[in-house]
Amino acid sequence: MKLILTAPVEHLGIPGDIVEVKDGYGRNFLLPRGHAISWTRGAEKQIEGIKRARDAREIRGTEHAVQIREQLEALEVTLPARAGEAGKLFGAVTSAEIVLAVKKAGGPALDKRSIEITKPIKTVGKHTVGIKLTAGVVAHISVGVVAA
Repeated sequence: MKLILTAPVEHLGIPGDIVEVKDGYGRNFLLPRGHAISWTRGAEKQIEGIKRARDAREIRGTEHAVQIREQLEALEVTLPARAGEAGKLFGAVTSAEIVLAVKKAGGPALDKRSIEITKPIKTVGKHTVGIKLTAGVVAHISVGVVAA
């Protein structure tokens, strides 16, 4: 089965790649989860749009990743969340909320899958979060969670 990837799939490819997979894997996993679309001649035109969007977001080399890491580590990120009187949050801070807070603080647009939260953030205060930029470059930012 020939498919066009719309999301990164480990050990298979990145968005915009045309891949050949077994029928069951494509029909039962990739297509229902939205990780791929069926290959057609018309869909090949969509590949160009996907690749242009990926190139705009993509980190170009280690030097560029280091520049982004320095930019991220210089940011002061604050994240308002609903909390009780004792400073415990109602729920936990998600990676999507962190991505929005970084963008509001003036940082670059990030993918929520690049956020690495080692321990769930469930209290008010300063917490350290990792952001995987490339295989060898990880930025560690301090996120200040405040009661809203």
